[in-house]
Amino acid sequence: MFTAMPGDRARTLLAGTRFGAVEWVSETGSTNADALARGYDGAPEGLVLVADHQTAGRGRRGRTWDAPPGASLLLTVLLRPPTSVLGATTMATAVALAEAIEAVAGFAPGLKWPNDLVWPGDGSAPDRKLAGILAEAEWPVGSDIASGYRPPGPEEKAVVAVGVGLNVNWPSDRPAELAELAVSINDVVGHEVEREELLAAFLARLDHHYADLLARRAGSEVFAAWRARSATLGRRVRVDLGADDIVGTAVDVSPEGHLVVELLEGGRRTFAVGDVVHLR
Repeated sequence: MFTAMPGDRARTLLAGTRFGAVEWVSETGSTNADALARGYDGAPEGLVLVADHQTAGRGRRGRTWDAPPGASLLLTVLLRPPTSVLGATTMATAVALAEAIEAVAGFAPGLKWPNDLVWPGDGSAPDRKLAGILAEAEWPVGSDIASGYRPPGPEEKAVVAVGVGLNVNWPSDRPAELAELAVSINDVVGHEVEREELLAAFLARLDHHYADLLARRAGSEVFAAWRARSATLGRRVRVDLGADDIVGTAVDVSPEGHLVVELLEGGRRTFAVGDVVHLR
């Protein structure tokens, strides 16, 4: 009797796209670390690594990412974009993931700059995190420490591991403090959702948006799609820079994917990095 293996359905649905090489394991340390290692060894763009559980999953600023086995969609996509569009790969990933959730689960999450998907609060409650995206890159390809650092040219390609952690079917008996900060798809729709269906829908949309990004660069439809789904633009925000906090209204994103904030005291600043808090 034929036994379906994890990822079989996604590989069939994604045949002919750049993301047909799906590898699914029960457990690993970090799919991002695995993908970067494979990239250094010459793995082609489009490799997709999925795990039911990560023992050393990570987020921005060295934060850890942990989830019960099988409760989340945990994956990394290996890309090799020119450095001119490197900053927009996270935006393309966020848009594709939001579109997949809407198609499969029937609701539209918001996009929080720089790398989260959120379920909006009701005014009295804060937005809750539904997914996180972490893109890690090394460039120029083939460079080494002994040669010293040099800024990459716009057409040089980077090895990029774009990691995604999406809360899909979380148990109801989670800690109260976690329930206040995070939400799962099954919380919103009231039933479990098939992770492999979400994976296939996400990768199909990413295939489209990434191709558009490469072809059109700064004129890509990705930016318009991100703005339309943004939970950050138009909001009063606090940008945490570590040693300093900046408060203002988020008004736009730049062609590099940086956040433009109109300051309370006047003028605008553009932020390439920083944690954003949506203020009520």
